[in-house]
Formats: sequence, structure tokens, C-alpha cells
Amino acid sequence: MELGDKAVGFLLTLTSLSIFTYYTFWVIILPFVDSDHFVHKYFLPQEYAILIPVIAGVVLLSFLSVFVGLVMLRSKKKKKTT
Repeated sequence: MELGDKAVGFLLTLTSLSIFTYYTFWVIILPFVDSDHFVHKYFLPQEYAILIPVIAGVVLLSFLSVFVGLVMLRSKKKKKTT
């Protein structure tokens, strides 16, 4: 199982590095490239550079809040039965 864990870890690292590189190029370097350059067709419009992380953050915080709430409710039930 150790080899599988290493493969998953490598895949997650590679994925996050790819996303970081793409986002960095999109937000920092692309505004300095001419708008008629061919590289612009590989990227979404600039307003999505803010919108996507904000939506992802809201979704993450929502799931985290629901998870913490469920854990608190379950621990409260365990205390009552004990």
C-alpha cells in the first residue's frame, strides 16, 4: 500500500503544481502579453481569475462549516447517551 500512497501523493503534488503554474501565468504574466497573441486563447477572461477562487473558497468554507456542525451535533448526542 505504501507504493500506492506515494503514487497518489505524487499525482496530487503534480496536479497542484500544474494548477499553480497555470494560475500564476494567467494572473501575473498574461496581462503583459499583447491581446492579439495566440496564447490568450488558452486562458479564460481575467474576471474569472478572481471569481473562481472566491467561489471555491465559499464552497470550501460551507462544507467545512457543515462538517464542524455535524461533528458538534454528534458529540452532543454521545454525551447525552453516556
